[in-house]
Amino acid sequence: MTATADNARTRATVMVGKVNRSAGDDPVRIGILTPLTPPGDPTAGELVVRGACLGAEYVREHDLAGGRGVQFVLYDDQATAAQEGMARSSAAQMTKLALVDDVVAVMGQWHLRTTPWVVDVATRYDVPIFIENGHSDVTAERRRNVFRAYFSIADRVPVMLDFAATQGMCRVGLIASDTVFGQMMADTLVRYGTERHGMEFLRFDFPQDDTDNFTEQLKGIQQFEPDLFINGGVVRTNYLIIEQAAALGILPGTPMMVTFGFPLRSEDFWRLSGPVGVGTMWPAMRYRPSWQGLTDVAHWFIDRYSTRYGSFPPDTALTHFTDVTVIARAVAASSGSRADVLDALERMSFDTWRGPIRYERGAEHWHHAAPELVLLQYQRLGQTFDESAIIFPRTEATAPYRAPGGGGV
Repeated sequence: MTATADNARTRATVMVGKVNRSAGDDPVRIGILTPLTPPGDPTAGELVVRGACLGAEYVREHDLAGGRGVQFVLYDDQATAAQEGMARSSAAQMTKLALVDDVVAVMGQWHLRTTPWVVDVATRYDVPIFIENGHSDVTAERRRNVFRAYFSIADRVPVMLDFAATQGMCRVGLIASDTVFGQMMADTLVRYGTERHGMEFLRFDFPQDDTDNFTEQLKGIQQFEPDLFINGGVVRTNYLIIEQAAALGILPGTPMMVTFGFPLRSEDFWRLSGPVGVGTMWPAMRYRPSWQGLTDVAHWFIDRYSTRYGSFPPDTALTHFTDVTVIARAVAASSGSRADVLDALERMSFDTWRGPIRYERGAEHWHHAAPELVLLQYQRLGQTFDESAIIFPRTEATAPYRAPGGGGV
């Protein structure tokens, strides 16, 4: 175990301990099942815990749970992954939350590769579970106990490719990791692009864990002469692909989209991509400091997080803050049993950072309250994510799309 991972788990445990000491009598017991050690992403897990703990503070200060506080039961879903794999480890921790700890709901799943297993266990024991990752299928299975207020892969692909179609981009070079996220994203891109827009794809997949050299794949894409280059690398490989695409001359001349919001961490993005990052596009929520749609709930959260941690809170923390406030309201409006909480979650409207949401049984998805998405672009070197241009949809655009070579704004 690395020192960084161990520190993430330690910090998360300390945060939860502080919340639990203030929970009072008869608290609302919520499970947090999230990665806090490798092979998972402990940084993401720590952000999950930060958001949840601020949610507990908000519940207490605004009396959302009818005079009750929040108590968390925290498990590292990677606890036994080194011995038996990520899926078995996460499912085992979920079983403890459902049967031993008697929590009213569970949140915190980050990895797409563990989510189906965890959801299966939660469904077996009728535990409400909140999923805040991009897995496209989990809410399409119409399980009554599964809820999401985040966007899926299937939500972000149309934003990316509908925009590309407006620009006449028909030939798409795609490189994708072999992770669950990478493959689900690539499959959805190819399916949607070919069926909806008649696009032609050249796709290369690669092993995420042991690939450092992408020269051959990128040369193939270069020879394909694409109108659009989609970088489907995930953590670590995303920047390696940018670096090597630049060395071959693919960047900055070819428009590039990336499949997840790592450019939002603007300081890291410019440090690791440099000038070739100008023009990068990615799908995201409109959540940022300048957005006028932020509610009082959002401003409370942003102010508290910024004061405590010295930075604008990422959406990973935001969505788990939201989960806790939603669960607390549902508990307060019910007997507190899992069955009654499920009824309340389907019956009620919940105030969130973007306004009220409802968890409805939709035609394609149940309980999927996805936020509106836009396509962002960095148009000059050193822009912060709040300064990035919204280029699509046109009704929300703050600046026109700037093609490679278009200069700064």
